[in-house]
Amino acid sequence: MPNTGVYTSLPELMALQALATSGGISAAQPPTSVLAGRRASRLRGRGMTFEELREYHPGDDVRHIDWRVTARTGRAHTRVYSEERERPVLLLVDQRLSMFFGTRVQMKSVTAAELAGLMAWQALQAGDRVGATIFNDMDFCEIDPHRSRKNVQHLFDRLVHYNCRLSMQTPMTPSASQLDAVLAGVGRRIKNNWLVVIISDFQGISDMTYRRVQQIARHNDVVAAFVHDPVAFDVPVAGKQIMTDGHSQAEFDFSDARTRAMAQQTGTSRATFLQQLRRDLGVPCLFIDTTGDVAGQLARALGGAKRTSGGHADA
Repeated sequence: MPNTGVYTSLPELMALQALATSGGISAAQPPTSVLAGRRASRLRGRGMTFEELREYHPGDDVRHIDWRVTARTGRAHTRVYSEERERPVLLLVDQRLSMFFGTRVQMKSVTAAELAGLMAWQALQAGDRVGATIFNDMDFCEIDPHRSRKNVQHLFDRLVHYNCRLSMQTPMTPSASQLDAVLAGVGRRIKNNWLVVIISDFQGISDMTYRRVQQIARHNDVVAAFVHDPVAFDVPVAGKQIMTDGHSQAEFDFSDARTRAMAQQTGTSRATFLQQLRRDLGVPCLFIDTTGDVAGQLARALGGAKRTSGGHADA
């Protein structure tokens, strides 16, 4: 079934492997990448694993000399490390009701799913273990990081399940605190040197959200991917936008000053929050909109060449 922009599907997410040709967020970044920039915004990269303790040999890195063992034995000893070949990548994918919105090519929920799909394939290609926490307003599911195509397919299957539960007639009640709850769970779950990517519209942000991200970023890398509709930053002066889930419709009248002000405030407050994360915590931020060509948008954010897919124009 072709992508209508309202829902995603397992075949569509699996097909994104063909577009995941770059090293992705866990690879070395070019100077034009938003993940490069100043030192505070650079990712740590893979860590170092201790292998053995042996006598010092000429040419060994003196910074790795174990002075306690050296003092005890009377002979210089050094600690030998090897670079970790993989790292856990955890994708936090927002599928709340606030994500079921889009005035252009597709819903924010579909954009988030495609972005997660691309990043999952890129992480796998880089030799990293990839997992996810997928959440809506009511519950969430956790997929542990593994380095296998089977695990990626399982991740996509659960993501499609959550995506297709979204509807304007859903019995779910919007939960502004769900993002904070998910971040708290991630903070308890992960260890050091994980790469955590928050793919969300950041609805319901608060001081608690900042503290949750700060906790995770203390010993891990965090990337914030802000999925938004262009109307959040380019609010129409007048006119009506009709939204549909394929069955029901809702109309937003942007000639109403309160509607325009609410839309403008939403975009501004969330952008300010992301700037605070970048400035204070060194969290890089990606801005991905609902105009399509998610692969092209991600490639440009990571400093790659411009490209388009499916005939969509550059965002």
